[in-house]
Amino acid sequence: MNVTDDDGIRTVTFDRPEVMNAFTTDTAEELAEVLADADPAELDAIVLTGEGEAFSAGGDVQSMAAREETPEEAYERIGETFGRVVEEALSARVPIVAKVNGDAVGAGLAIAAVSDFAYAVESATFSCAFVRVGLIPDTGGTFLLPRLVGLRTAKRLAFTGEFFSAGEAAELGLINEAVPDDELDSAVADLLDTLRKRPTKTIGLAKRAIHENLGNGWQEAMDYENLTQSLAYATPEHEEGVAAFLEGRDPEFE
Repeated sequence: MNVTDDDGIRTVTFDRPEVMNAFTTDTAEELAEVLADADPAELDAIVLTGEGEAFSAGGDVQSMAAREETPEEAYERIGETFGRVVEEALSARVPIVAKVNGDAVGAGLAIAAVSDFAYAVESATFSCAFVRVGLIPDTGGTFLLPRLVGLRTAKRLAFTGEFFSAGEAAELGLINEAVPDDELDSAVADLLDTLRKRPTKTIGLAKRAIHENLGNGWQEAMDYENLTQSLAYATPEHEEGVAAFLEGRDPEFE
């Protein structure tokens, strides 16, 4: 995995093109650490993408074949690797953008789903392919898919492992948009330009409240929303936003 920081953007590139950027447990551990390390004082966004023709083919099946472990050992391993990726992605204090440059299968699809934004080339193919190797959706798949695409569609994707186009992924709400292959860079660049102009710490608070409230009843949700808003009121970003509005200028957030 290659990680670079430039002009407030951290780009994480899955760099095993010879196996369509399949994830090993080492890859998952490294990705979780990179997400956990994201500081809104230094970064405006994180971009996830793949090297070569694929975003990610999901879990490395060769590694699965070589693995010998008990269910208890598997539970611990999954929680510390792919499970932690989901935890760090959902709690990351900066927005995460999946730049899906090619096929997104299994955990690759789930990584796109857990990202805050996802743009894909029209030629990309998606599949919740876990069932094809006798597994259930992981990397947050059972939690995220029903919320993004609806219960019945989530079951169809999980139970059949069918392949579908980037266009259908956009129609289902799994990704934001499918764009012509030669326009992916510009589409993501436009989004990043917008995010650079926004207060990253405030975005982090909004993200935290939205994700926390996915599992809350309305009373708990409103209480958490009110708490998070009170924190936002106390930030320099709020002070600058109000001042800019009153002075008739664009805000200049740090």
